[in-house]
Amino acid sequence: MLVTDRRGGRRAWAPAALGLLALLTVSCDAGARRPAAAAHPTAPARVAAYDAGWRTGKEIHDSGGKGAAIREVVWGGCVRRSLTARPREVVDRDRGAWVRGCRHGVRGAPHRRPARPLTRREPDPGLLADFRSWAARHGARDSASRATRVVLVHLGDRDYDVELTGAYDAGDRAAGAADLADAFAEWWDGDDGETGVAWNLLLLTPDGERLLTRDL
Repeated sequence: MLVTDRRGGRRAWAPAALGLLALLTVSCDAGARRPAAAAHPTAPARVAAYDAGWRTGKEIHDSGGKGAAIREVVWGGCVRRSLTARPREVVDRDRGAWVRGCRHGVRGAPHRRPARPLTRREPDPGLLADFRSWAARHGARDSASRATRVVLVHLGDRDYDVELTGAYDAGDRAAGAADLADAFAEWWDGDDGETGVAWNLLLLTPDGERLLTRDL
């Protein structure tokens, strides 16, 4: 009876121990398999872009003084810098946030991250139609016929760029693509409208790759 009772006691204890071991194993596996993003949350795109822009603006401020603020804020320096700022994977996720950060940094303003994304894309087929109509009257019909889409890229409340998609691929960095960009910039001719200021024209390939840029 003594031996039987001891075996029975072991049988009663073994399932409980195994159950506890299984629970610990599952818990450890869950922790090991937890996505990196869950274990280490990443900053929103707008925050990372703003911080990168603010650091750039602060460096410009420290090296150029107050005069740099006029160039970067009033004359669009921060907006134009955003086209080539690094790292691209951070800047391009919210270029409007990068521009705001740059402006805050170069002015010595407080570091205030945006509460919402600042970049907004707005297709504008009416502009494309107007451009084609103008081109037909000014000897640029062939160039304008290669334009397929116009998108306004709002970088905040007032600043924006214009994206023009054309029927040129990445290997067409020659006269045809340049003629299209030049014709559009001539037609635009600094007419920024009442709602903001357009700074750059970006000519894109059908796949969305940036081919050429022009000042507006």
